[in-house]
Amino acid sequence: MEKYLKRSVESSSNEENSKKKHHCIEFNPDDVISDPGLRKPINEFDISIRDQIRREYLIRGPCQPFGHSYPRKQFGKEHRSFQDAWFKKFSWLEYSISKDAAFCFCCYLFANSQRGCRGRDEAFTNSGITNWKKAIETFNTHVGGVSSVHNDARTQLEAFQNQRQSVSHLLQAQGRAIEVAYRTRLTAVLDVTRFLLKQGLPFRGHDESLHSLNKGNFLELIEWYTQRNDDVAKTMNDNAPGNNQMKSPTIQKELTRACATEVTNVILNDIGDNIFSLMVDECRDSSVKEQMGVVLRYVNKQGCVIERFLAVVHVSDTSAISLKKAIDELFAKHKLSLSRLRGQGYDGASNMRGEYNGLKALILKENSSARYIHCFSHQLQLVVVAVAKSNRIVSDFFQYVTMIVNIAGASCKRKDKFRQIEHDRLLEGLEKGDIVSGKGKKSGNQFKTTRGYSLGFALYDYCSFNIFVEFCFTSA
Repeated sequence: MEKYLKRSVESSSNEENSKKKHHCIEFNPDDVISDPGLRKPINEFDISIRDQIRREYLIRGPCQPFGHSYPRKQFGKEHRSFQDAWFKKFSWLEYSISKDAAFCFCCYLFANSQRGCRGRDEAFTNSGITNWKKAIETFNTHVGGVSSVHNDARTQLEAFQNQRQSVSHLLQAQGRAIEVAYRTRLTAVLDVTRFLLKQGLPFRGHDESLHSLNKGNFLELIEWYTQRNDDVAKTMNDNAPGNNQMKSPTIQKELTRACATEVTNVILNDIGDNIFSLMVDECRDSSVKEQMGVVLRYVNKQGCVIERFLAVVHVSDTSAISLKKAIDELFAKHKLSLSRLRGQGYDGASNMRGEYNGLKALILKENSSARYIHCFSHQLQLVVVAVAKSNRIVSDFFQYVTMIVNIAGASCKRKDKFRQIEHDRLLEGLEKGDIVSGKGKKSGNQFKTTRGYSLGFALYDYCSFNIFVEFCFTSA
């Protein structure tokens, strides 16, 4: 009997472990890859997150890099390549830059393996189509009749997209009031999300339990909102269904991603089909992960030069090949073409501006029009550091300033004394008329040039600084 008991205990523990593993699987946006040639098959995702993966792909749409310089292949005596016009004729068509092949967006998401899609149909989801000579014929054959694999996948895709409409019909059947309450609740939660994103504030709190005094910015702001708006209070907390509170961490992440997508779309629509420049810099964040920041610079329709932050991309290392791969994936994700790039600006590191193997060189091999410009801020920093080190007086000055600032910062008494000295000098200047108070008036000594203006304030601060130094040495 003990053997059977042990086995039953072991089997039950295995089932519990499998359930825990199943519940631990979460949706990761990094798994959604735009390039169809690099994607993980949809059936390999866990069934619990498969619909989330499909929704994310449907939001991004098929990978159609308009304007890309497609490589040409020889077919007999002719050279052929993929054509942008095929995207307009076949809306489901995708193109993989990495494999130079065509894929089917509908079949990737909803092709039923049990029906046995073979031959060319399977090629549209696995290896891709590369025979450009008979491309139109292959695409038409893939579409086939009403009961074809492609049309079955397209029908499932349309039904999946219309789930929202079916839900709205159910809500109307149960009552218009439920739908209005849902919209009010969603609008309130979205307003709080937008406010926190705009101010750059964290959402979560250390303790979000019911009895917590501070549940975090998101939950506390919703609570504040409900106390000041009766319409929102009637649809939140106890007045809302238990499975539709709209306050879970998953909902917070989805709303945040939705806001980020909307902002990105506004930037991309502003760029349109115009040319643009690329600025990239990488650094390590507080979690010791290498992050690459990408900024686009372009001229809008009004003729103004615009710089827009596009994304932060995690990279495994800072080699030129890794950075180039991350940029290609980012461009494919947002349907940006490298052929429209006209400038690139980085720092002076070898992996960025290397003449043969740097990121600059790798992009120039694909687009010779992408002129490289060394970042002016980095140049200025290098010049200032070099000049300061070469001049002994300047170098000693900065060393003394560092020492004095450290001495002053370690004492509250010295800080207060410095503020008092600055306050007294300010009052003296106001009484003598040297300083004029008011909006936009820095001081009575208005200099004609920016250089003279900066020099005047430097001399003024230097006098205050000397008085403070005398105080530090006398009180030490």
